[in-house]
Formats: sequence, C-alpha cells, structure tokens
Amino acid sequence: MILIFMLEWKRGGDSINAATTPASLSLSKLNSGSLPSPPLPEGAVIPRKIAGASLVWKDLTVTIKGKRKYSDRVIKSSNGYALPGTMTVIMGPAKSGKSTLLRAIAGRLHHSDKMYGEVFVNGTMSQLPYGSYGYVERETTLIGSLTVREFLYYSALLQIPGFFCLKKSVVEDAIHAMSLGDYANKLIGGHCYMKGLPSGERRRVSIARELVMRPHILFIDEPLYHLDSVSALLMMVTLKKLASTGCTLIFTIYQSSTEVFGLYDRICLLSNGNTLFFGETLACLQHFSNAGFPCPIMQSPSDHFLRAINTDFDRIIAMCKNWQDDNGDFSSVNMDTAVAIRTLEATYKTSEDAAAVETMILRLTEKEGPVVKSKGKAGSAIRIAVLTWRSLLVMSREWKYYWLRLILYMLLTLCIGTVFSGLGHSLSSVVTRVAAVFVFVSFCSLLSIAGIPALMKEIKIYACEESNQHSGALVFLLGQILSSIPFLFLISISSSLVFYFLIGLRDEFSLLMYFVLNFFMSLLVNEGLMLVVASLWQDVFWSVLTLLCVHVVMMLSSGYFRIRNALPGPVWMYPLSYIAFHTYSLQGLLENEYLDTSFAVGQVRTISGFQALQSAYNISSAYSSKWKNLLVLFVMAIGYRILGFFLLQFCVRRKTTLLKSFQCNKNTKITG
Repeated sequence: MILIFMLEWKRGGDSINAATTPASLSLSKLNSGSLPSPPLPEGAVIPRKIAGASLVWKDLTVTIKGKRKYSDRVIKSSNGYALPGTMTVIMGPAKSGKSTLLRAIAGRLHHSDKMYGEVFVNGTMSQLPYGSYGYVERETTLIGSLTVREFLYYSALLQIPGFFCLKKSVVEDAIHAMSLGDYANKLIGGHCYMKGLPSGERRRVSIARELVMRPHILFIDEPLYHLDSVSALLMMVTLKKLASTGCTLIFTIYQSSTEVFGLYDRICLLSNGNTLFFGETLACLQHFSNAGFPCPIMQSPSDHFLRAINTDFDRIIAMCKNWQDDNGDFSSVNMDTAVAIRTLEATYKTSEDAAAVETMILRLTEKEGPVVKSKGKAGSAIRIAVLTWRSLLVMSREWKYYWLRLILYMLLTLCIGTVFSGLGHSLSSVVTRVAAVFVFVSFCSLLSIAGIPALMKEIKIYACEESNQHSGALVFLLGQILSSIPFLFLISISSSLVFYFLIGLRDEFSLLMYFVLNFFMSLLVNEGLMLVVASLWQDVFWSVLTLLCVHVVMMLSSGYFRIRNALPGPVWMYPLSYIAFHTYSLQGLLENEYLDTSFAVGQVRTISGFQALQSAYNISSAYSSKWKNLLVLFVMAIGYRILGFFLLQFCVRRKTTLLKSFQCNKNTKITG
C-alpha cells in the first residue's frame, strides 16, 4: 500500500509538515502513470523564483585512466536532458557510473579522466560558469560550532559580492527554500553540552550553502546519503518545493521508497555505464514491463529496477539456489542479470522513449537560448577578512581544541617552572637554567600537536570550499595565519610570564618582551610546520606521528644535548641543525639571558656569561645575534607558509579530487 503525502507549509515557509491521508493507490495505478506529485497548498508562501536553465548531454562517454591507458569506459554514449522546474534523477546500483555522469555534466571531472560528447546549456555548447550552478558532494564538511544562519551567512560573504543587507536576504531565501527555519539558530554539529543537528538537517544545510548563489542548476550527489526513510521523504519534498521555483535539479540516487519515487520527474537508469532508460518516471515502469520484467504489485519500483540490473544479486541467487522461503521457491528473483541488462538496453534503443529523447535533444539544441553568465565573486580582501573573523569565532567556541590547549600550556608551564624554581644566579645554576629553557621551548612546541585535529578540520573545509571556488589557497592561508596570531600570542605571553618569573630570569622588561616574542615566533614556526605536514598527509594519525618524529629529531640536533660544532657533519649538522627551529630559539633565549652578565669564580676572578656558555652551547658574543636568531625564526615561519601554500594549491586539491575520483571509480569501474 502506498501512502500519498500531502504538504502543509507554515506561513513563512520555515517548515514542512507531512501527514498521511487515508487514500491509497495500488501499484497498478502507479504503473498506469496516475501517481500525482504533491500540489502546493492554497495560501502557501511561494519562494523567490529562480531562472533555471535547460541542460542537454549528447553521446557522453567518460573513460578513466587505467594502469597503462584510458581503457575503462565508465559512461557509454549517454543521452539525456534536464529542464527548469524539474527533478532529474540518475539512478542505478553501485558500480553503475552515477556520480561520474553527474560530474561529467557539471564539468567537474578529474583532469586525468577523458570525456567525449557534448554538453549544452540553454542550447549553447559551453561549460557552466561560476555562480550559474551549485554542486553538493556526497560527503560535505560543515563547521559544527556555527549556527545554520551564521554558516550560511559566512558562505554568502565568501561567494558573492554586494552589500551585507543583500547577503542577508539570500541567506534567508536559502533557509526558507530548504525549510530550515526551525533550525536557523541552532548549532550545526554540537558545541559543549548543546546537541547538533540530525543528519537530514545537516544535509539540507550543505544544499542551502549552494543556494545562496541562487544557481540556475543544482547538482546533488546522493541527497539521501545516510538518511532514514522519514528524513529522505522530507528531503525530497523539500527539493520538489525548490524545483517548483524554477531551478533545474539533477541528482544521483541509489534507492528510494515508493513515495519518494513518485516525486521524480525524469529518470536516467544506468547499469555498468550503459543507459537502460531515460524518460518520464512512470514510463520507466512501462519500459520494464515491455521488456518482460513487470514490477510486482507489492514491490517498490526502485527496488524492482535495481533488482533487475544489479549484478550483485547473482551471488545471492547462487547462495540461495536450494533455499525456499515461506511462499515457495526463490524463483521470483532467479534471473540472469546480464541477460536482463542486455534485454532492457536493446528494448530501450528501439523504443519510442529513446526516439522522444532524441527529438527533445534536437529541439533543445537547435536554437540558442539566453546565455548563462558568470556571476561576480567576492574580492580577495573580503574573503580574507571573512575567513579570519570566522576562524576567530570558531576558536572562541571550540574549547576542546583551543581553550583546552591554553589550559594544557599553563599546566605544563607550571610544572616546568616549579621543577626548576629556586635556582639562584650563581655559575652552578647555568646548566640547570639552560635545561629549563630547552625543556620549556621543546615541550611547549611539542604540545602544539594537540591542535592537529582542529587544523585538519580547517583543511577539509578549505578543500570543500575551494572545490566550489568559494575560497583559494592564498585566501585560506592568510585567513588562517591572521586568525591564529591572537591565539598564539595569548599562549606565548601567558606561558612566558609564568615560566619567566618562576625560573627567576633577569628582571628587565626588554628581556622579558624578547622572551615572549621569541617563544611566539617559535609557536608561529611550529604552526607552519603543522600546516605543511597536515596538508601533506591529510590524516590525523599520520600527521601526529610525523610531527612527533620531526620534533624529536629537531631536539636532538638543536645543540643542547651536544654542541652544534661537534655534531656529525653529513646529517645532523647539515642540514638538520640548520632547519630545526629549536636551534635558533634556544640560542636567542640564551643570548638574551646571559649576554652582558658575569659570574664570580672565587674571590678575585669573574667570567662573562658568554664565556660560561661558549664551551657547552653555540652562542655568539654579539648583542645583535639574538635578533638575528629571531629574524631566522620569522623567515622560517614565512617559509613554512609558502611551502604550505604550494601543498594546499596542489597536494590538497589533487588528493581531494583523486579521493573523490577513486570513491566514484570504485563504484563505477566496469569489470571484465
């Protein structure tokens, strides 16, 4: 029995209430094409109209690069179209090519993939310009410590130019379009004791982010991914409501209930890269019936389609060939899937549906329509300011990764300070005080690795926004460093003050400020190193492991355990001691503390602080040397950021694209 869901929009359109009616339809009516789409209720608030665009793909073939050549055809001569105000779904089992076809139409294939065929937008063979379309990945990264309205507002600031009042307007339109009014002021992913949004609402937020641009065409990869049946129905009803505003919707789907199936306008059915059907939703049922595979009365149409063309069922049949259920034997599904696919494909090629598709494609491409123009982007300065302010806001709320780190720094500094307290200022205290400085710099820098999970989140958000051209490597890099400076300075000044006075270093304001500045530069260099490693691995475990190894090696070659001039030359001195930031931080702090000092040896002899340290540590007698060490730390901080820029520009983008391509190819690669 099929329940027909009627929609009731609250005044203002902030929520959708679904209710069932006592009416029921048999699948015979469904097969006859009498299943209606839910009408808009009277008095409903109509969302802002969107100028959709017609999209046509003709003889589209996509090949992926194998071990030696482009031999794997993921999509084979696919034809289809999508019209404004409609929902076109690309359906098929795993390994069928759904996501690849969607990315090919949207022009987002990996550069190593090859596409043949033509894609027309409003009758013109061209790629979709920026702002004319939105693309929602299967798995998107959201910022959990922001509310829905805040997240969409910052997204609007990143995407579009114009006045702030205009951006607030498009944000409210996106919230209204995705029925997120009841969740607009709730945190997305949870914060402290506050609960986050359910998966269905999080999915709608990711779609709403693309709607702030008011795109003509919206591509969605698996909008029902990880959603239960109720959330899936609500999602599709919301998308149906969005399509009614004029937007062209194209999305992939693996499986759906009968209620959801009735909301589609057109279906493109794929199996192993072959198009088995394209046309009206209910005509697909007739197509299967004509091919000799009618849909059983009590079975969902999408389940029936996938059952007939999914080769994985052959293994199930082989396992269950001698098994009988309560209703008899298993013969109702005992068919050769390869034969079914060939039959359906041959039937479609000679059917009126295929001829109708060719006629419609010819009609849509014979005359050029309005040109879809690119929309303006927000300026780089605006984007840097937005990312900086957003990161500061996230830092203030992410107590687990930021405020907790500050507490850990204070506890570690207190531990070091109390262990090494009461040293005095005699010559015998020099070695112990140097050890305290080394432990402070090394262990506090090592503690910064606790920020890797937060940094990894930022990189994932950057990769998601960069794929849709909402951000860039330079913009992200500048925003990240500007937002981290206040936090790092807070850590450096609080930790330095506690350590400085517990250890009893020289009581001069200028020396104290140099100590704070030196430690701040060390943290800044360390943050750059973390960015490089995290961008390289893009994995928390491997990033933490790599940073631990790098820090240990840098500590060993910093000149504390053994004077730099005595280190083995080939590796430890050149280049390790010169690329270890501990070396310059330790030298600068020791020069800051012991230059212009002297120690009494006996009753008549004194030695300078430089002489006391020269034999054990590589420090300079020049007063300007400590500033040179500080300058080296500054150059290293800039150098790591430049290296991080290239890794973000190439490795992160390439690895993210390859990962998406791999996930899709794993589901679309043609076997045999």
